[in-house]
Amino acid sequence: MGTGAITGYVDVAQIVLYLFWAFFFGLIVYLVRENKREGYPLETSDGPIDGWPPRPRPKTYLLEGGHTVHKPDDVVSPQTLNAAPTHRFNGAPLEPTGDPLLAGVGPGAWADRADVTEKTIDGDPKLVPLRAAPGYEVSLRDRDPRGLAAIGADGETGGTVVDLWLDKSEMTVRYFEVAVPMAGGATRNVLLPVNFAKAGADGVHVHAIHGEQFRRVPGTRDPQQVTMLEEEKIMAYYGAGMLYADAERAEPLF
Repeated sequence: MGTGAITGYVDVAQIVLYLFWAFFFGLIVYLVRENKREGYPLETSDGPIDGWPPRPRPKTYLLEGGHTVHKPDDVVSPQTLNAAPTHRFNGAPLEPTGDPLLAGVGPGAWADRADVTEKTIDGDPKLVPLRAAPGYEVSLRDRDPRGLAAIGADGETGGTVVDLWLDKSEMTVRYFEVAVPMAGGATRNVLLPVNFAKAGADGVHVHAIHGEQFRRVPGTRDPQQVTMLEEEKIMAYYGAGMLYADAERAEPLF
């Protein structure tokens, strides 16, 4: 027998190889189980599906502020999807019913993030308007968009930019605040994510939605703070507009 051989058919290298295979298989099972801490069981028309391997045992996480959460859990999402399947087979695409920008499906879907404001390392609100952030201002080298019109994809003006919302952790602007005219001469302020807008000399152009659709952008409870859940819904509204702002966008190109 050669060096390292245990028997005529088994040697140390072969045993190490088998141990590596077993370890790698166990690692894959572990990672797949850990991936199921949220979002499982899957809900289908045939009922919940957990799959194999099963979900791991619940683990307790200590969050900021001293409260805890347990994952996985059996909390059911409070979302009500305003959509219906296009066919009767399981897994058929969903088609929005009612206002497609608020249906919560497709590009307009959102995650159930915590309905609290995100904090900086110092414990202050992370996202605030410039009016509530003393010491911050727009650089003289940059165009100040305040006072410019917010123009939708149809060329119609949806409102006027009245403020900018700053990310104090990243030192960058995250939102334009737009004052939208409503019925009776009133106005309603909504947030416009900067990644859905392009500021120019003639206004802030928004390809995602039309001018009149600014009126239905989800709002915030506090005029000077936005929660993580509110951010999800706001981003989802503009995301849905990329597909559902008008009927032609949902049709095939050819």
